[in-house]
Amino acid sequence: MKPYRILLTGASGTLGRNFLELAGNDPNMEILVLLRSESRFHSKFASAREVRVDLWDREGVARIVADFKPATIIHCAATGMEFPKTEWFDLIRFNVDFTVNLCESAAISGGSHFIFIGTGLAYKSIPRPLNEDDPLDTRHPYGASKAAADLLVRSAAVEFGLPLTVLRPFSFTGIGDDRSRLFPSILRAASSGVPIELTSGLQSRDHISARDVASAINAAIRNVPAPENPKVFNIGGGSSVTVREMVEGVVTELGIPVKLRFGAKAEGRFEPSHLVADASRAKNELNWSPAQRLSHAVWELSRESFPDLNLAEPARLIQ
Repeated sequence: MKPYRILLTGASGTLGRNFLELAGNDPNMEILVLLRSESRFHSKFASAREVRVDLWDREGVARIVADFKPATIIHCAATGMEFPKTEWFDLIRFNVDFTVNLCESAAISGGSHFIFIGTGLAYKSIPRPLNEDDPLDTRHPYGASKAAADLLVRSAAVEFGLPLTVLRPFSFTGIGDDRSRLFPSILRAASSGVPIELTSGLQSRDHISARDVASAINAAIRNVPAPENPKVFNIGGGSSVTVREMVEGVVTELGIPVKLRFGAKAEGRFEPSHLVADASRAKNELNWSPAQRLSHAVWELSRESFPDLNLAEPARLIQ
């Protein structure tokens, strides 16, 4: 049997990295990693090879897709969630324009299954767990850009008969998340021996491990929808604890030596007060649910990127 061909974007980011940790050494897969020239990449995966390309070269990207003929395209690449923040119009150009161009390449190539990684930040803020039929309506720049791409690829899928799955992860962390988001910032402060300034932490968030999001991507590969019926799945754990409760719990369990200064930092503009997933559709149709405890995902991140902290390994599985 020929290996199952997958084209992957975003391998230098957290979700792409975790997908490769899951599938990158599977001899039954051939994974082509599409990278910008400046992107970092862990080239240790036996079933993955990289191609460097100008992602704005629409015809060049289309040729790569046409030549490789992937059975599935997994589009994880995005910009706008790291500091310093991407300039607004550049964020729109990448998260919307490149996504639509790649979707077009998938349609032209003959109907590759297109898996688009959206975000829970695309939803209107509602003080209850959000389901896939809730409205996409946000002023959050990243969320708005992903919402626009989400709507466009679903329209294109129906118009051109493209099998499409949209996954909307909520908050996540794990190996590869070593830049400027919440948990790497906490670990970096601990490693440097300085306090970390945080917002009030009163907002509710649904945090899971990036490994579990990767397992949802893997489950979606095996569940190809009909071309006229795009599928959308929330990916989250359903927990509605506050950020403060979540952070204090992880820091205490792992013994992270850091002083948390809640309330020392202003709330982010357009940040929703409540962002929690109803992921029952993914559980029922993809047979997926989170398996790794958040504290274990943070521990894995610390072991790889902040080994000087020498944190003790906590329990791995959700009971």
